[in-house]
Amino acid sequence: MLGACTQKSAKMTAANPKNITVPLRAMTFNIRFEDAGTGKNSWQNRKSLVAGTMRFHDLDLIGLQEALRSQIDTLQQRLPEFNWIGVGRDDGANGGEFSPVFYRKNRLKLLRHSTFWLSETPEIAGKMGWDAACNRVVTWGFFEDIVTGKQFYFFNTHFDHKGETARRESAKLVRRKIAEIAADYPAILVGDFNATEDTEVYQTITRKENITGKLLLDAFYTTQQAHYGPLASYNGFKPEDDGRRIDYIFVHPEWTIRKHAILAERFGDQWASDHFAVIAEMELR
Repeated sequence: MLGACTQKSAKMTAANPKNITVPLRAMTFNIRFEDAGTGKNSWQNRKSLVAGTMRFHDLDLIGLQEALRSQIDTLQQRLPEFNWIGVGRDDGANGGEFSPVFYRKNRLKLLRHSTFWLSETPEIAGKMGWDAACNRVVTWGFFEDIVTGKQFYFFNTHFDHKGETARRESAKLVRRKIAEIAADYPAILVGDFNATEDTEVYQTITRKENITGKLLLDAFYTTQQAHYGPLASYNGFKPEDDGRRIDYIFVHPEWTIRKHAILAERFGDQWASDHFAVIAEMELR
């Protein structure tokens, strides 16, 4: 079972961590902010579905988007096996939406974490960038796998939904910051990028040329087992539409992707969010 670690296995990893390989499961999930005016699709009707999705899939790391502090508190209460990191995008504290990272306590040890803003001044809290309609952030954590002893970085973000320049510049900034923060450590980048594969945003994140840092690979294309689920990750609460794939899990080449899925799960006639959760199972070589 993922996430389980006995005292015996913990001692073994400390002695020889590189000889142990255990898959890690990561998810990105835009849960749609709590909006009282959404009727049937209100958070009150969806919160159990979101928590259930997070719990059922034996996840170790989850990057959420559009989460307000009240939503985070609800999920934390229902998922006590996880801790979380992150700050509100509007003030660096509790104001506005978070892009929090939930991590399984008995699988991962948090070594350090921080947040930067997608703007010309990424270290200044609440600073809107370029032509963005909203403040946008990247939440990152540096983790040690308790089972394997290996260390890696995990980055979670939500690009702007309106500003084209903001999305393009955010992609460049994220590549630079991952190279700066993670250095030679392997990293995972997840989030809602509000951009499809045919955009400059996607190409900037995944291209080799003229970009600082290691290559980032789309887990959708590198999975060993065939992708499971629809090809679109955004549904707009209208799953009969074709939708768009705008939610991604990107990884450095050190990661082997075993499985990848977009989870079009419905509970009766209720969808958990206007986005589908995206999940990948991976191993660090």
